[in-house]
Amino acid sequence: MGGWEELRVELDAWGEAGRVATLWWRDDDAVGPSPALARLQDLAAGHGVTPALAVVPRQADAGLPGQALLQHGYAHANHGAAKKAELGPERPPSKVAGELAAGRRRLIDLFARRALPVLAPPWNRIAPKVVALLPELGFRGLSTYRPRETAEAAPGVVQVNTHVDIVDWKAKAFLGEPVALGLLVAHLCERRTGLADAAEPTGLLTHHLIHDSPAWRFLERLLAATRDHKAVGWLEPDAVFGLTA
Repeated sequence: MGGWEELRVELDAWGEAGRVATLWWRDDDAVGPSPALARLQDLAAGHGVTPALAVVPRQADAGLPGQALLQHGYAHANHGAAKKAELGPERPPSKVAGELAAGRRRLIDLFARRALPVLAPPWNRIAPKVVALLPELGFRGLSTYRPRETAEAAPGVVQVNTHVDIVDWKAKAFLGEPVALGLLVAHLCERRTGLADAAEPTGLLTHHLIHDSPAWRFLERLLAATRDHKAVGWLEPDAVFGLTA
């Protein structure tokens, strides 16, 4: 079977079990309006899906569009050694917390209620000591990459990760349909069979600023393939993190 057929079979299995495969979409490195962001939002709107935009506070433009904005660190600056990280253990947690607090204030000033209290760490890395400080900084959600180990990263902080990064970071190009679909089907199957947390929605991770033509074609085809399937439910970002009234 090809990748698209495998996806259909997996979704059919959810439907036959009377279950809904929940999905959500996070797009990183948003800073301001751009043709690429407009294309992403038009594509999403055309299929009735709302992507959560992870915004870099320090570079954020007040004109940034988007209904649901997450906080993407502070300046997207690398302080890591062996692996890139802005919120890693290389600096005192208090200093990192100070930056996150400043970033949170800036996003609220710029975007008011559109700025959700959810942190998406640059490079998907964050030190445990920083995670422990998130509740007092006002965060109620955390999103990194790969299946979560617990539903709460810290008391009152819901963790919902992403699982399908469509970028090949060595090539800075689309990962390719077979690999991207393989990641998607694998996480859905693990949820359905109890090998992963079934309550964690499967997360699509994109980076609109570096998408090539194959990446855009894949997203169009993925949204079309999932939009009308009875066993698929695309979630709103606020619902993903339990922020709905």
